[in-house]
Amino acid sequence: MNRTAATAQRGEKTDTAQLLGRVGMACYGLVHLVLAYLALQVAFGSSEQADQKGALQEIGSTAFGQVLLWVLALGLVLFGLWQFMMAAVGYTWVSGGKRTRKRIGAGARGVVVIALGFSAFKIATGSGSGGSSNQTQQEFTAKLLQLPFGRVLVIIAAAAVLGVAIASGVKGVKKKFLEDLDMTDLPGKTKRWVTWLGQAGYLAKGVVLAIVAILLAYAGFNADPNKAGGLDAALKTLAGQPFGTVLLSVVALGFAAFGAYCFGAAWAHKR
Repeated sequence: MNRTAATAQRGEKTDTAQLLGRVGMACYGLVHLVLAYLALQVAFGSSEQADQKGALQEIGSTAFGQVLLWVLALGLVLFGLWQFMMAAVGYTWVSGGKRTRKRIGAGARGVVVIALGFSAFKIATGSGSGGSSNQTQQEFTAKLLQLPFGRVLVIIAAAAVLGVAIASGVKGVKKKFLEDLDMTDLPGKTKRWVTWLGQAGYLAKGVVLAIVAILLAYAGFNADPNKAGGLDAALKTLAGQPFGTVLLSVVALGFAAFGAYCFGAAWAHKR
Protein backbone atom coordinates (compact mmCIF):
# COMPACT_ATOMS: atom_id res chain seq x y z
CA MET A 1 0.00 0.00 0.00
CA ASN A 2 2.80 2.40 0.88
CA ARG A 3 4.53 1.63 -2.39
CA THR A 4 1.29 2.25 -4.29
CA ALA A 5 0.77 5.56 -2.51
CA ALA A 6 4.33 6.63 -3.29
CA THR A 7 3.87 5.74 -6.96
CA ALA A 8 0.63 7.77 -7.11
CA GLN A 9 2.36 10.71 -5.45
CA ARG A 10 5.17 10.63 -7.99
CA GLY A 11 2.59 10.50 -10.76
CA GLU A 12 0.80 13.51 -9.30
CA LYS A 13 4.07 15.45 -9.14
CA THR A 14 4.80 14.48 -12.75
CA ASP A 15 1.35 15.68 -13.81
CA THR A 16 1.95 18.99 -12.03
CA ALA A 17 5.34 19.39 -13.69
CA GLN A 18 3.76 18.59 -17.08
CA LEU A 19 1.03 21.19 -16.53
CA LEU A 20 3.47 23.92 -15.48
CA GLY A 21 5.77 23.08 -18.37
CA ARG A 22 2.91 23.33 -20.85
CA VAL A 23 1.92 26.73 -19.45
CA GLY A 24 5.53 27.76 -19.93
CA MET A 25 5.47 26.60 -23.53
CA ALA A 26 2.48 28.85 -24.13
CA CYS A 27 4.54 31.72 -22.69
CA TYR A 28 7.32 30.83 -25.13
CA GLY A 29 4.75 31.05 -27.91
CA LEU A 30 3.69 34.53 -26.78
CA VAL A 31 7.32 35.71 -26.97
CA HIS A 32 7.44 34.55 -30.59
CA LEU A 33 4.21 36.36 -31.42
CA VAL A 34 5.74 39.62 -30.16
CA LEU A 35 8.96 38.77 -32.00
CA ALA A 36 6.93 38.47 -35.20
CA TYR A 37 5.54 41.97 -34.56
CA LEU A 38 9.07 43.35 -34.12
CA ALA A 39 10.24 41.61 -37.29
CA LEU A 40 7.41 43.29 -39.21
CA GLN A 41 8.51 46.63 -37.80
CA VAL A 42 12.04 45.99 -39.08
CA ALA A 43 10.62 44.98 -42.47
CA PHE A 44 8.99 48.38 -42.80
CA GLY A 45 11.96 50.46 -41.69
CA SER A 46 12.06 50.37 -37.89
CA SER A 47 15.38 49.92 -36.05
CA GLU A 48 13.84 48.12 -33.07
CA GLN A 49 15.83 45.32 -31.41
CA ALA A 50 14.26 42.35 -33.16
CA ASP A 51 15.19 39.38 -31.00
CA GLN A 52 13.76 37.56 -27.99
CA LYS A 53 15.10 40.15 -25.54
CA GLY A 54 13.67 42.91 -27.69
CA ALA A 55 10.33 41.12 -27.56
CA LEU A 56 10.51 40.99 -23.76
CA GLN A 57 11.33 44.72 -23.61
CA GLU A 58 8.37 45.43 -25.88
CA ILE A 59 6.08 43.41 -23.60
CA GLY A 60 7.29 45.27 -20.51
CA SER A 61 6.84 48.72 -22.04
CA THR A 62 3.40 49.28 -20.44
CA ALA A 63 2.05 48.97 -16.91
CA PHE A 64 0.02 45.87 -17.80
CA GLY A 65 3.04 44.56 -19.69
CA GLN A 66 5.14 44.75 -16.54
CA VAL A 67 2.73 42.38 -14.81
CA LEU A 68 2.65 40.13 -17.86
CA LEU A 69 6.47 40.15 -17.96
CA TRP A 70 6.64 38.63 -14.47
CA VAL A 71 4.22 35.90 -15.58
CA LEU A 72 6.27 35.29 -18.71
CA ALA A 73 9.53 35.17 -16.77
CA LEU A 74 8.15 32.51 -14.44
CA GLY A 75 6.57 30.63 -17.33
CA LEU A 76 9.79 30.55 -19.35
CA VAL A 77 11.76 29.21 -16.40
CA LEU A 78 9.09 26.53 -15.88
CA PHE A 79 9.25 25.63 -19.57
CA GLY A 80 13.02 25.33 -19.33
CA LEU A 81 12.75 23.07 -16.27
CA TRP A 82 10.20 20.93 -18.11
CA GLN A 83 12.69 20.58 -20.96
CA PHE A 84 15.33 19.42 -18.47
CA MET A 85 12.87 16.84 -17.18
CA MET A 86 12.22 15.68 -20.75
CA ALA A 87 15.97 15.49 -21.33
CA ALA A 88 16.34 13.28 -18.26
CA VAL A 89 13.43 10.86 -18.61
CA GLY A 90 11.25 11.92 -21.54
CA TYR A 91 10.61 10.87 -25.15
CA THR A 92 9.73 7.30 -24.18
CA TRP A 93 7.64 6.97 -27.35
CA VAL A 94 10.86 6.73 -29.41
CA SER A 95 14.01 4.71 -28.83
CA GLY A 96 17.67 4.42 -29.74
CA GLY A 97 19.53 7.28 -31.37
CA LYS A 98 16.34 9.23 -32.07
CA ARG A 99 15.48 9.35 -28.37
CA THR A 100 19.04 10.41 -27.52
CA ARG A 101 18.92 13.25 -30.06
CA LYS A 102 15.56 14.45 -28.78
CA ARG A 103 16.79 14.40 -25.18
CA ILE A 104 19.93 16.36 -26.10
CA GLY A 105 17.79 18.86 -27.99
CA ALA A 106 15.47 19.25 -24.99
CA GLY A 107 18.44 19.91 -22.70
CA ALA A 108 19.84 22.56 -25.04
CA ARG A 109 16.40 24.15 -25.38
CA GLY A 110 16.08 24.19 -21.60
CA VAL A 111 19.32 26.17 -21.25
CA VAL A 112 18.21 28.72 -23.87
CA VAL A 113 14.71 29.17 -22.46
CA ILE A 114 15.84 29.51 -18.83
CA ALA A 115 18.39 32.12 -19.90
CA LEU A 116 15.54 33.96 -21.65
CA GLY A 117 13.44 33.66 -18.49
CA PHE A 118 16.17 35.24 -16.38
CA SER A 119 16.45 38.03 -18.96
CA ALA A 120 12.74 38.63 -18.46
CA PHE A 121 13.27 38.81 -14.70
CA LYS A 122 16.09 41.34 -15.20
CA ILE A 123 13.91 43.52 -17.45
CA ALA A 124 10.98 43.26 -15.02
CA THR A 125 13.15 44.37 -12.10
CA GLY A 126 14.77 47.17 -14.10
CA SER A 127 18.28 45.73 -13.83
CA GLY A 128 18.83 45.63 -17.58
CA SER A 129 18.25 43.22 -20.44
CA GLY A 130 21.69 41.72 -20.59
CA GLY A 131 22.38 43.15 -24.06
CA SER A 132 21.05 42.23 -27.48
CA SER A 133 21.59 38.93 -29.27
CA ASN A 134 24.11 40.72 -31.50
CA GLN A 135 26.20 41.81 -28.52
CA THR A 136 26.06 38.33 -26.99
CA GLN A 137 27.07 36.70 -30.26
CA GLN A 138 29.92 39.14 -30.84
CA GLU A 139 31.27 38.65 -27.31
CA PHE A 140 31.11 34.88 -27.75
CA THR A 141 32.90 35.11 -31.11
CA ALA A 142 35.58 37.40 -29.70
CA LYS A 143 36.33 34.90 -26.91
CA LEU A 144 36.60 32.05 -29.40
CA LEU A 145 38.93 34.06 -31.65
CA GLN A 146 41.28 34.62 -28.71
CA LEU A 147 41.78 30.87 -28.32
CA PRO A 148 44.35 28.79 -30.26
CA PHE A 149 42.89 27.97 -33.68
CA GLY A 150 40.21 30.55 -32.90
CA ARG A 151 39.14 31.01 -36.53
CA VAL A 152 38.64 27.26 -36.91
CA LEU A 153 36.59 27.13 -33.71
CA VAL A 154 34.33 29.96 -34.90
CA ILE A 155 33.81 28.24 -38.25
CA ILE A 156 33.01 24.96 -36.46
CA ALA A 157 30.49 26.86 -34.31
CA ALA A 158 28.97 28.32 -37.49
CA ALA A 159 28.69 24.81 -38.95
CA ALA A 160 26.93 23.65 -35.77
CA VAL A 161 24.41 26.51 -36.01
CA LEU A 162 23.89 25.68 -39.69
CA GLY A 163 23.24 22.07 -38.70
CA VAL A 164 20.55 23.23 -36.28
CA ALA A 165 19.08 25.44 -39.03
CA ILE A 166 18.93 22.53 -41.46
CA ALA A 167 17.42 20.26 -38.80
CA SER A 168 14.74 22.87 -38.12
CA GLY A 169 13.94 23.15 -41.82
CA VAL A 170 13.78 19.37 -42.24
CA LYS A 171 11.58 19.15 -39.15
CA GLY A 172 9.17 21.56 -40.78
CA VAL A 173 9.19 20.02 -44.26
CA LYS A 174 8.84 16.42 -43.07
CA LYS A 175 6.48 17.32 -40.19
CA LYS A 176 8.74 15.50 -37.72
CA PHE A 177 7.42 17.67 -34.88
CA LEU A 178 4.19 15.65 -35.08
CA GLU A 179 6.07 12.68 -33.57
CA ASP A 180 6.00 14.46 -30.21
CA LEU A 181 2.31 15.38 -30.32
CA ASP A 182 -0.84 13.42 -29.53
CA MET A 183 -3.62 15.26 -31.32
CA THR A 184 -6.34 12.64 -30.87
CA ASP A 185 -8.32 14.95 -28.57
CA LEU A 186 -8.12 17.94 -30.91
CA PRO A 187 -10.88 18.74 -33.42
CA GLY A 188 -10.13 17.87 -37.04
CA LYS A 189 -9.60 21.43 -38.24
CA THR A 190 -7.40 22.22 -35.24
CA LYS A 191 -5.14 19.29 -36.15
CA ARG A 192 -4.64 20.69 -39.63
CA TRP A 193 -3.92 24.17 -38.29
CA VAL A 194 -1.37 22.89 -35.77
CA THR A 195 0.37 21.00 -38.58
CA TRP A 196 0.47 24.00 -40.92
CA LEU A 197 1.58 26.38 -38.18
CA GLY A 198 4.33 24.01 -37.09
CA GLN A 199 5.62 23.64 -40.65
CA ALA A 200 5.71 27.39 -41.26
CA GLY A 201 7.26 28.10 -37.86
CA TYR A 202 10.10 25.59 -38.10
CA LEU A 203 10.90 26.66 -41.66
CA ALA A 204 11.08 30.33 -40.61
CA LYS A 205 13.36 29.52 -37.69
CA GLY A 206 15.55 27.47 -40.01
CA VAL A 207 15.96 30.37 -42.44
CA VAL A 208 16.94 32.82 -39.71
CA LEU A 209 19.36 30.39 -38.04
CA ALA A 210 21.01 29.78 -41.41
CA ILE A 211 21.64 33.53 -41.74
CA VAL A 212 23.10 33.59 -38.20
CA ALA A 213 25.42 30.74 -39.24
CA ILE A 214 26.55 32.63 -42.35
CA LEU A 215 27.30 35.77 -40.31
CA LEU A 216 29.25 33.71 -37.78
CA ALA A 217 31.26 31.96 -40.50
CA TYR A 218 32.03 35.33 -42.12
CA ALA A 219 33.31 36.61 -38.77
CA GLY A 220 35.51 33.52 -38.45
CA PHE A 221 37.02 33.83 -41.91
CA ASN A 222 37.76 37.52 -41.32
CA ALA A 223 38.80 37.12 -37.64
CA ASP A 224 36.41 39.99 -36.86
CA PRO A 225 33.84 39.38 -34.09
CA ASN A 226 31.93 42.49 -35.15
CA LYS A 227 30.86 40.66 -38.30
CA ALA A 228 28.94 38.14 -36.21
CA GLY A 229 25.38 38.71 -35.13
CA GLY A 230 22.39 37.10 -33.53
CA LEU A 231 18.73 37.01 -34.42
CA ASP A 232 18.47 40.81 -34.63
CA ALA A 233 21.34 41.04 -37.15
CA ALA A 234 19.97 38.11 -39.15
CA LEU A 235 16.56 39.76 -39.56
CA LYS A 236 18.08 43.12 -40.46
CA THR A 237 20.42 41.42 -42.94
CA LEU A 238 17.42 39.81 -44.56
CA ALA A 239 15.62 43.16 -44.66
CA GLY A 240 18.57 44.68 -46.53
CA GLN A 241 18.32 42.23 -49.43
CA PRO A 242 16.39 42.78 -52.69
CA PHE A 243 12.72 42.27 -51.89
CA GLY A 244 13.83 42.30 -48.23
CA THR A 245 10.53 43.72 -47.03
CA VAL A 246 8.62 40.85 -48.59
CA LEU A 247 11.11 38.22 -47.40
CA LEU A 248 11.18 39.52 -43.84
CA SER A 249 7.40 39.81 -43.76
CA VAL A 250 7.16 36.14 -44.72
CA VAL A 251 9.65 35.22 -41.96
CA ALA A 252 7.68 37.35 -39.48
CA LEU A 253 4.54 35.43 -40.39
CA GLY A 254 6.54 32.25 -39.83
CA PHE A 255 7.49 33.42 -36.34
CA ALA A 256 3.85 34.23 -35.65
CA ALA A 257 2.93 30.76 -36.89
CA PHE A 258 5.48 29.19 -34.54
CA GLY A 259 4.10 31.23 -31.65
CA ALA A 260 0.58 30.03 -32.38
CA TYR A 261 1.87 26.47 -32.86
CA CYS A 262 3.35 26.55 -29.34
CA PHE A 263 -0.14 26.98 -27.91
CA GLY A 264 -1.39 23.90 -29.75
CA ALA A 265 1.76 21.91 -28.96
CA ALA A 266 1.49 22.83 -25.27
CA TRP A 267 -1.91 21.15 -25.23
CA ALA A 268 -1.05 18.12 -27.36
CA HIS A 269 2.57 17.33 -26.39
CA LYS A 270 3.09 13.74 -25.36
CA ARG A 271 4.22 12.92 -21.83
